[in-house]
Amino acid sequence: MDKKFYNKIRNNIKLDCFAVFIANLNMQSSIWVLYLAYCGMNLAQIGILEGIYHATSIVCEIPSGAAADLLGRKTSMILSRICIAVSCIIMLLSRNLGLFALSFIIQALGNNLNSGSEEALVYDSMKYLGQENQYMHVNGRLNVAIEISQGIATVAGGILAQYSYFWCYSACLLIAILALIPVIFMTEVPYITKKAEQTAVCKMVVLHFQRSFEILKSDIRILKIIVVYSIIFAAEILLFFYSQQYYSNLGYGKIQISFILLVVGGVSCLGAVMSEKIFQKLKQKTAFIAAFVIGLSLCCYAFENVVVSITAFAAAGFFNSVLYPVQSDLLNSLIPSNQRATLISVNSMFFSIAMILLFPAAGFLADIYGLTQVLAGIGLGVIVFSFFIAKNNA
Repeated sequence: MDKKFYNKIRNNIKLDCFAVFIANLNMQSSIWVLYLAYCGMNLAQIGILEGIYHATSIVCEIPSGAAADLLGRKTSMILSRICIAVSCIIMLLSRNLGLFALSFIIQALGNNLNSGSEEALVYDSMKYLGQENQYMHVNGRLNVAIEISQGIATVAGGILAQYSYFWCYSACLLIAILALIPVIFMTEVPYITKKAEQTAVCKMVVLHFQRSFEILKSDIRILKIIVVYSIIFAAEILLFFYSQQYYSNLGYGKIQISFILLVVGGVSCLGAVMSEKIFQKLKQKTAFIAAFVIGLSLCCYAFENVVVSITAFAAAGFFNSVLYPVQSDLLNSLIPSNQRATLISVNSMFFSIAMILLFPAAGFLADIYGLTQVLAGIGLGVIVFSFFIAKNNA
């Protein structure tokens, strides 16, 4: 084994940690709902935009995963960062639903290009080094980096947005460009066979999809993990995004909301750190308990009490962060390397379907019946789903 190349592959993990940290300094996640409301969008329109984002993910997710497997994960990650930067520019200059939709489409494409490729590059780097059994531990550390970075972004975003959304989105653009730097220094892991290199790309894409879906059909465990975790993640993400408007409705300003999100981010960081230990203790009960807590947390919003809602919000964030490394490790342990990025993208596609069904419906209903009532109703649905998980050992 070439020692110099070995060291380059080993550096991928550190570089990815830097890349993840910088990319998640992007402040959009903590203020975009408030920004769209400021620009005149109602909750139904915000829900439609989020639906467009995830519809784009469905269209682009599997092809982007195949492109990462066939053309290179590093190239895919570079294109991802460029798309995010372009999306920030459009978001900054937009004032109508059509242009906002275009920004969401490009952002979705950028995230699609990154989702399967980054995870596949890290896992295959560890596999090349003979360290894949430590993947959950490394993935937990990456999630800690994400939570810390998002915590910083949350506060910074709230402060900047309080004074100017222009400066907030300008900072997002700069961060998207800076996030390119660590990716450029990464090294591609060898995994494409000579036969694949000599075969026409279009033919390989078709074969790639066929093999991936054959794997899904042949191993029900993969499909079960993908579907169950997608629904749980979608419920928690909806809680996170609509919490911005929830606290605004309660009379809290952008800076105050950013500090609430920071508290939740800190607790979520703890969940990422403890993920491996919690899974070792709870095993298959982990998904059931997480889903039940997230559902109960949504129900707690019905009280319209800031202390109760923040406590519930933090509990949901904690268990959501516990689940990310667990699902990632479970999936990667079942997926062959040459289909890894594609099947991880299939996982993202199922998450997008859940979001398309949930987010726009929640927005429309919230405009009619009120945000508090809708969140509580979704919470009851998630609690029922948690018992389905327990019954089916999902």
